[in-house]
Amino acid sequence: MSHLHPIVAVTGSSGAGTSTVRAAFEHMFHRLNADAVYVEGDAFHKFDREEMQAALQKASIRGENFSHFGPASNHFDKLESLFRSYAEQGTGEFRRYLHTEDEAVPLGQTAGTFTAWEPVPADSDIMLYEGLHGGIRTERVDVAKYVDLLIGVVPTLNLEWIQKIHRDTAERGYKPEDITDTILRRMPDYVHYITPQFSHTDINFQRVPLVDTSNPFIARDVPSADESLVVIRFRHPRKLKVDFPYVLTMIKDSFMTRPNTICVPGSRMRMAMEIVLRPILEEMLARRRDLLDVKSTGKKKTIGIPRIRQ
Repeated sequence: MSHLHPIVAVTGSSGAGTSTVRAAFEHMFHRLNADAVYVEGDAFHKFDREEMQAALQKASIRGENFSHFGPASNHFDKLESLFRSYAEQGTGEFRRYLHTEDEAVPLGQTAGTFTAWEPVPADSDIMLYEGLHGGIRTERVDVAKYVDLLIGVVPTLNLEWIQKIHRDTAERGYKPEDITDTILRRMPDYVHYITPQFSHTDINFQRVPLVDTSNPFIARDVPSADESLVVIRFRHPRKLKVDFPYVLTMIKDSFMTRPNTICVPGSRMRMAMEIVLRPILEEMLARRRDLLDVKSTGKKKTIGIPRIRQ
């Protein structure tokens, strides 16, 4: 963790909706005039699309479990190194994974490949990670300890699968039966490497459908925002200085179910994120500015903003 070079990580499974949350952060950073570095979790996979297919075939022949969720197919060490370097010095190396031809062709590459590793842009205010492993902890690495604010995006499991099936068929041309096979193959790694992260997130946003999703593999459409609730759970509300009465006042039809949990209509998820997260981001950025002032002037200041994570 670093007050001078803060890191926000949005973590969630494939199809969970982390990209939507990233868009909300981009909007908030713009309004806060913050220069952010954006890091995509897919860029830390070990294999490009073609290599992954070959690795999957070899693993299948050997009868081994293998997926994008586990350590065998990810550079957890490189992700930890980036977070550590950024937290300590505001530096590090990252790259991009090019999902589509629209992303790849202007760079002279093909879809499913990586860009070259490059340095993090200098003098950024904050880093935002969005992907599968922003809070990963294993016997060998601890990425989470470098994160100042860890956000989980966790639809109920059937809803997550419905979103993934519809996204991958519509945007990536996959067949539903192939996506089902992928979900089943990933399940052991999902249990061991994805879900444990949500035990130590600072805030979880969990979308809960209000319609029947009992068989996600035959669902004709994704439940709409109006057919959903969003359950927002805070790990340490006092440290985050969450003003629950204010949130309840600002978001119509919101209500609390536990002292650290608030529910909002699905159609107001974006609003809820900005109302809840913007004050936290403002304090993080204010602390960074105060520390920069101290470094430039040599004069100590009393900074009363507590750490977000322990």
